[in-house]
Amino acid sequence: MPRPQRCEQFESSEICIVHVVQRCVRRAFLAGVDHATGNDYSFRKEWIRRRMEALASVFAVDVLSYAVMSNHMHQILRNRPDVCAQWSDQDVAIRWLRVFPGRRLEEHLAEPTENDVKTLVADKVLLAEVRKRLSDISWFMRALAEPIARMANHQDECTGRFWEGRFKAQRIVDEAGLLACSMYVDLNPVRAAMAESPEEAEHTSAYDRANARRGAVLPSAAFDLKPIPTNEAGRKIRETPVDQLRDDRKEKRKNPTGRRIRRDDWLSPLTLDSDTLSSEPQVHTDGVRSSDKGFLNVAWKEYWELLRWTAKQSTKCVESVLPQSLAKTLAALGIDASMWRDLIWEWQRYFGKSACVGRPVSIKQHAEQTGRHHHRGQASVACCFSS
Repeated sequence: MPRPQRCEQFESSEICIVHVVQRCVRRAFLAGVDHATGNDYSFRKEWIRRRMEALASVFAVDVLSYAVMSNHMHQILRNRPDVCAQWSDQDVAIRWLRVFPGRRLEEHLAEPTENDVKTLVADKVLLAEVRKRLSDISWFMRALAEPIARMANHQDECTGRFWEGRFKAQRIVDEAGLLACSMYVDLNPVRAAMAESPEEAEHTSAYDRANARRGAVLPSAAFDLKPIPTNEAGRKIRETPVDQLRDDRKEKRKNPTGRRIRRDDWLSPLTLDSDTLSSEPQVHTDGVRSSDKGFLNVAWKEYWELLRWTAKQSTKCVESVLPQSLAKTLAALGIDASMWRDLIWEWQRYFGKSACVGRPVSIKQHAEQTGRHHHRGQASVACCFSS
């Protein structure tokens, strides 16, 4: 069965949550250790994390969870057209121009000016299209993947594909599927024996959240959302040597706003705010993410405890009793606690080829809404969920 088209899985005009996977074409040495030459390219994982952080500051897309591996990356993304609708035309224009400044004779001079913003705002047809793209997961992934591929190919002194092909997408249709998928993503380094516990699993959302609670901060990679005055940009170009302009641009990319933030500030909050109406967009105003809306009815302490317990269940024959409080959390979501270990550690068996993630009843409902009789893999996951 061919992979579903993007328009069949999600649309930029509809709020939805999607698990995406992007793989390298030449396997592990592109983002890890090349066993043929011994070169270590693990630093490229930080390239990817910082690019995600930068894009989270301009796109109407929430990054819920992520994990950067040696030869692929996982993300759980939620597009937010409701947030994008709250932005002014000027906000939309500067955000778009920060990521796609357009063709310039000198790429290092591609700083959006006030005149560039006014020009885009005046073109109402293009601006409407840009507004849609800023809440489109496909455009988010395009803006993430292309620069990483160019940088890696430049470093390797080669041309050609860096990524295997278009990213794989799975629509997450309920909270049970979202909790399970988030745990699966956060535990990827543990499953791959790259880390012994979530505390050691760098370049994952769980690692960032845990360290942020210990006070960890980092230089913000968020884009500066203020355009440069046109006169000032012209003067700088006329009076500054090209090499100096290039060096200044390169230095500014390290920390565009000059701020330091908590390690997880760019990620969506984990816990939903029960005091806030679910229909409210909760637009973020500090310039590091699109919204302040959480995604699970689970407190961080409870999530972390369940994550650590699950990480220890690497061997199927090891008998370990799930704490009663965590078992109740799973039961409330319709997840069979006795099958929780299998669901996470044998994820590929249950959801590896499915276009949807969630309880069987939710998957069936989504299939009917999209004109299908069922989704592939719907029956195989029934054993992991209560009726």
